[in-house]
Amino acid sequence: MKKLLIPCLLLLILISACGNAGATMEENSSTKSETITYVSETGPIKVPADPQRVVVLSGYTGNVLHLGVNVVGVDTWSKNNPTFENELKDVAEVSEDDLEKIIELEPDLIIALSTVNNLNKIKSIAPTVTYTWGKVDYLTQHIEIGKLLNKEKEAKAWVDDFKKRAEEIGEDVRAKIGEDSTVSVIEAYGKSLYVYGDNFARGTEILYQTMELEMPEKVKEGALESGYYTLSAEVLPEYAGDYIVLSKYSDADTSFQETDTYKNIPAVQNGNVIEMQGEGASFNDPVTLEKQLAQFKEAFLGN
Repeated sequence: MKKLLIPCLLLLILISACGNAGATMEENSSTKSETITYVSETGPIKVPADPQRVVVLSGYTGNVLHLGVNVVGVDTWSKNNPTFENELKDVAEVSEDDLEKIIELEPDLIIALSTVNNLNKIKSIAPTVTYTWGKVDYLTQHIEIGKLLNKEKEAKAWVDDFKKRAEEIGEDVRAKIGEDSTVSVIEAYGKSLYVYGDNFARGTEILYQTMELEMPEKVKEGALESGYYTLSAEVLPEYAGDYIVLSKYSDADTSFQETDTYKNIPAVQNGNVIEMQGEGASFNDPVTLEKQLAQFKEAFLGN
């Protein structure tokens, strides 16, 4: 009887183990396929609760990276952004027009701008959420992406902390340079010069919205509503503040800096020009913002 009992017990244990393994596999499969409903600009959409393979066809790459979500494909601007060089080293560069390449990446979520080409075709590849650039402020945008990636708590925690730190630095800067001192954000791109308002990246959101620094009246007239204004080198002094943040692309024509017109600007003569690398400056995600805030703190306060 004992000889018969032992094999039966072993068989029962084996069946039980297989059953548990099967349940575990089903549970893992269920977890991976679990979805949440995200309320996007265009309406509710079901997206992965824990996305594993995200393609970003927009300037929101840094938001996704900062929240620790895996990115498998990004747009050209993100791929060439030196701020993300290490994080995107092995990530594919994709285009909204290269649908086959996107399909090969097997994304489970795609994030794009509302103006993206081939949107209906892209939507057929994976759940696709689009955003209109500038529709919400830069901090709210990060919280929105946090909601999308099921990481709203983490996104809000960073926003609250960043805003507090930037406001404190702003108070220190205004105390040092004076409440009425003005700051201009100017960019050299190609052969053109631009001056920016308070919501067009290049550090503008930090400087004007959060640190509450002043912009020159001429800049308010030309760039505050539209976001940016194209300048000629001859009129640059009219738009220059007491301090200038100068974003320069590596291949930009910077010959204007050799002219007497530029050299005679008070901010230039007083050494109040903060130069910023143009490549990557057009982003306003947490990775970029942390980098810019550190640069502004060092430039204005020296620590």
